[in-house]
Amino acid sequence: MVANNDYKSVDEYISAQPEALREALKRVRSTIRKAVPEAEEVISYKMPTYKLRGGRVLYFAGWKQHYALYAATDSVVAAFKHELAPYEVDKGTIRFPLSAPVPVRLIDRIAKFRAKEVLEREEAKAPAPKRR
Repeated sequence: MVANNDYKSVDEYISAQPEALREALKRVRSTIRKAVPEAEEVISYKMPTYKLRGGRVLYFAGWKQHYALYAATDSVVAAFKHELAPYEVDKGTIRFPLSAPVPVRLIDRIAKFRAKEVLEREEAKAPAPKRR
């Protein structure tokens, strides 16, 4: 990542990255936005972040040799075990090498899965309607 990390927008974040990384990050971004169009796009923890009803769905970030998705919960890792096998998965992070094509279909499915997880968790937290 670039040293200046007080990004105001995802556009600013992506344009600050090395050219070799920008195209991959643009594809990741557009994939998440198409998969979860109702998600709010913000910068959180100095990374592009997608939120639904206050819950964080996914983050992504670019590095020298890879880009990564964050919020890979245990259930995400279990649900996509076979598809994630070629990638490095560790402590909530999925690392994708820059040397390979962006796995758009996989990212789309992970984003939708995470959105469902977040919405279910947020609904469970919501107070039950009062009875009269």
